[in-house]
Amino acid sequence: LRLEKRHNYVRKVAELAVQFFITDNKPNVRGLVLAGSADFKTELITSDLFDPRLHKVVIKTVDVSYGGENGFNQAIELSAETLGSVKLVQEKKLLQSWFDEISQDTGKYCFMVKDTLAALELGAVETLIVWESLDIDRITLRNNSTQEETVVYLSTEQQKNDSYFHDQATGVELETLKKEQLVEWFAENYKTFGTNLEFVTNRSQEGSQFCRGFGGIGGMLRWKVDFSEIEMAEELDQLALEDDDAGSFDEDEEFDDEFGF
Repeated sequence: LRLEKRHNYVRKVAELAVQFFITDNKPNVRGLVLAGSADFKTELITSDLFDPRLHKVVIKTVDVSYGGENGFNQAIELSAETLGSVKLVQEKKLLQSWFDEISQDTGKYCFMVKDTLAALELGAVETLIVWESLDIDRITLRNNSTQEETVVYLSTEQQKNDSYFHDQATGVELETLKKEQLVEWFAENYKTFGTNLEFVTNRSQEGSQFCRGFGGIGGMLRWKVDFSEIEMAEELDQLALEDDDAGSFDEDEEFDDEFGF
């Protein structure tokens, strides 16, 4: 009777594992950790009841001393090194794919804050890659004279430069309405751009190069984007705006001269 109960328990766990961790006929997780206080975990992984699709993604089995949430937390602690290694391998693979796009000059990549944000606005970013310790804040500023609001992206070092917080044309001091870490902002808003978000570290050679040489932010694109054309269009728009402002100023002067003001 005891063996029958044990067999039924293993069967139930195997069924629940499929229910929770198999979607569209494939694992929906990158790795599984089997944990338990007795030899149930060993019996499960060697049993024919355990789905072979899940067997392939088991990365570690650990012995825990507790059940429930305490046992779950202990399993995480005991698996931390293994989980970290798995994440590092996946991170290296992702970044190598990104570097391949650059070396092949496909045009389906972006890096640095300005170009990456431009690509996000276009909906072109399939995978957004961000260094988890990216030192950039998203700051919303307001010119209280015109009520115009602008958003700037500044590092801690750049924020020491007071010129970023004054209107370039008039010198008026700008009010800071909101300041948040760009990493946190991406975590909350990436879905609105229709992209996938991947955080990386600088612990691998690829990760270190990504952070030091490419600003710690970039993306893999759905289609080729010419950022020089975008920049040129922005400059033309700015020149047109300045011409409109100058034209308005000249008209005011002509009006004053005509009527003797």
